[in-house]
Amino acid sequence: MTIREKMEKMEKEILSPFATLSISSKGREKEEDPCDIRPVFQRDRDRILHCKAFRRLKNKTQVFLTPKGDHYRTRMSHTLEVSQNARTIAKALRLNEDLVEAIALGHDLGHTPFGHAGEFLLNSLCKEGFRHNEQSVRIVEKLEKNGKGLNLTWEVRDGILNHQTKTMPHTLEGKIVRFSDKIAYINHDIDDAIRAHIMVKEDIPKELRKTLGDTTKERLDRLIHNIIIHSMERDDICMSKEIEEAMRELRRFMFSHVYQNPIAKGEDIKAKGLLKQLYDYYIEHMELIPEKYTKMLEAGETKERIVCDYISGMTDQYAIRKFEEYFLPQAWQVDGY
Repeated sequence: MTIREKMEKMEKEILSPFATLSISSKGREKEEDPCDIRPVFQRDRDRILHCKAFRRLKNKTQVFLTPKGDHYRTRMSHTLEVSQNARTIAKALRLNEDLVEAIALGHDLGHTPFGHAGEFLLNSLCKEGFRHNEQSVRIVEKLEKNGKGLNLTWEVRDGILNHQTKTMPHTLEGKIVRFSDKIAYINHDIDDAIRAHIMVKEDIPKELRKTLGDTTKERLDRLIHNIIIHSMERDDICMSKEIEEAMRELRRFMFSHVYQNPIAKGEDIKAKGLLKQLYDYYIEHMELIPEKYTKMLEAGETKERIVCDYISGMTDQYAIRKFEEYFLPQAWQVDGY
């Protein structure tokens, strides 16, 4: 019996009857020989962790564009906080921690430079639309490894695709990540907004502070405990009505006071203008896009989709650097005098 087989056996013995077992996965689009050490979801987690798109998250905006300070969240730190929240819940409920972590680490791979500002801009320009959750799946299926993709299991791809509010994953592990994403960004965005002097904690309605807690630590503790308590021994992941409604109200508060705050989002117009010029320029100069993208034209992909693929993969700094290269005058250099 291999180490993997022993671990799969252990899952059957230890995990909840509602857990998604590695051995019960619907599998990959391309069949592979199993690893002798790692079950399929652990293997997926490792593939995501080592891919280029994951590494680029460290230089992509979460909320505050190019913040001056070392402690503001990036898309990478957000992803790690989502993963930690989700693993805590999964472990307490005896669900598949490897599956939860793989989904969490991959859920935001498709985010653009400059956060949601970039996503909204590309969605407005591309006839086929652009949504970061769909782009995350496109990355793991088609774009990583020079077009080969990561060949992840169905359950991981389903969780990545359906982590947003409007959709629902088909596994409890995916539902955990869906909740954990909101819990993470609401709380760390409050922390960042206070650090940026956009708000003080007393701005949060008193009733919400009373229900959810007065500090980040208290809110995380209450929200995570509430999910665990109300999901225990159930074939669902849920909160109490009171806590879930309070979290929705806090999210609405954040939209009106932070996400749509003209001070916090003052650079968004510039970011959108920069990306629009890059988009239009690449549409007219496809030869500037790396061949690993343009070769997909032969497979029937549109120019618009390929330009979206290339731009959305950029970090904030790389997008700015390419804009400067194409649109700002460069110093004239000649030899001698």
